[in-house]
Amino acid sequence: MRCPICQLEFLSSSSPALPFCSARCREIDLGRWLGERYGLLTMPDPEADEEPENDWAQKENSPPVSD
Repeated sequence: MRCPICQLEFLSSSSPALPFCSARCREIDLGRWLGERYGLLTMPDPEADEEPENDWAQKENSPPVSD
C-alpha cells in the first residue's frame, strides 16, 4: 500500500493508522481538512433561488414584539 500523504510504501497489516502509514501522516491529513485545504465538490441545485434568504431583513420589517 502507498500512503496518500508521504507516498511511502508500507504493509497495511503493519499500520494502525490506515489508510496512512503512521499516526503522523493521519494527523497531517486531518490538519489539512481542518485548515480547509481539502473540500468536497457540490453541484448547485438548479431549482434553488439565486439569492439567499435574508432572515434579518424580515425581522427588521416585522412589528416589534411586546412583553
